[in-house]
Amino acid sequence: MTNFKRIENLERLPREELRVLLETHTPEDAEYLFMRARKIREQAYGKAVYLRGLVEISSYCKNDCLYCGLRRGNHRAQRYRLGREEILACCEKGHAFGLRTFVLQGGEDPWFDDGRLCDIVSEIRDSYSDCAITLSLGERGRESYEALFAAGADRYLLRHETANEKHYKLLHPSELTLQTRLRCLRDLREIGYQVGCGFMVGSPGQTIDCLLDDLEFLRAFRPEMVGIGPFLPHGDTPFAKEPPGSPELTLFLLGMVRVLLPGVLLPATTALGTAARNGREQGLLAGANVIMPNISPDYVRDKYMIYEGKDTRGMEGLRERIEAMGLEIGTGRGDAIAMNNEKLTMNNGGNSEI
Repeated sequence: MTNFKRIENLERLPREELRVLLETHTPEDAEYLFMRARKIREQAYGKAVYLRGLVEISSYCKNDCLYCGLRRGNHRAQRYRLGREEILACCEKGHAFGLRTFVLQGGEDPWFDDGRLCDIVSEIRDSYSDCAITLSLGERGRESYEALFAAGADRYLLRHETANEKHYKLLHPSELTLQTRLRCLRDLREIGYQVGCGFMVGSPGQTIDCLLDDLEFLRAFRPEMVGIGPFLPHGDTPFAKEPPGSPELTLFLLGMVRVLLPGVLLPATTALGTAARNGREQGLLAGANVIMPNISPDYVRDKYMIYEGKDTRGMEGLRERIEAMGLEIGTGRGDAIAMNNEKLTMNNGGNSEI
């Protein structure tokens, strides 16, 4: 079977055929995949690219993950927390830009307890009823997730990082487990959130089998969003001297995910924009349909450093770059599109916007 044939039948390929495709694809195969991915994206979402306003609320983290510059063991990290009024000011600015989704992201910072977070989420919900509120604040208990959902949060992003247990242990301290991460994702789904997960490409110890585990997990869990970016090392972590992940393989996996999950929200991630020249634009050409401009205050953007050299661009020139590709900025908050019996249908009465 040629790889073009494999790409045409990607949705139905068994694991071993997916392995062959990952191990043997050529640049020509990649272009063929990207063409198919763009066609599928257009069938689902038209020409729209949707913007998410990213507010990085805290660089404190109680965890000590080996790959992350925010790890508690990194005593050189620049720590900060945004106050309630600063976060609300970011949302006000983003709303004026036309953004209709706000993403509150941060390390696992116990200072942001349920009381503080629910107050902030409730205020955003009351002030911007036309907007979606997305949280990306790591592992929390089910009661916490329920409280935040009741306060007005719609979506939660929690990268699973890797679906391979052995690999997960290589990347995290012993107190963090894959079982807990997957339990959190199941809790979020059961509560009613639109759920995002994802993984790093090229992280230390990753094998083709790890990537196959990730693809199989995504096919089974069917998240509303998938965030994929290349591993990028940080000089103040145990993985400082590890090589970065491949942008080319990241793009190929983006295309595969678009074909496997046609209605998924698929960001061209900040990590991809950091790793490759015009990485965000390349991500859109590979089938992505979401970009997250940074609307955090300028004075903190260089402090939230999960990896070094992070792309901290905001809205500057974004519309022009997207329109130059023949695409357009999506309007409204919308929701993810779900697949039902091979036919695109809308979740929650949406209108193919996210």
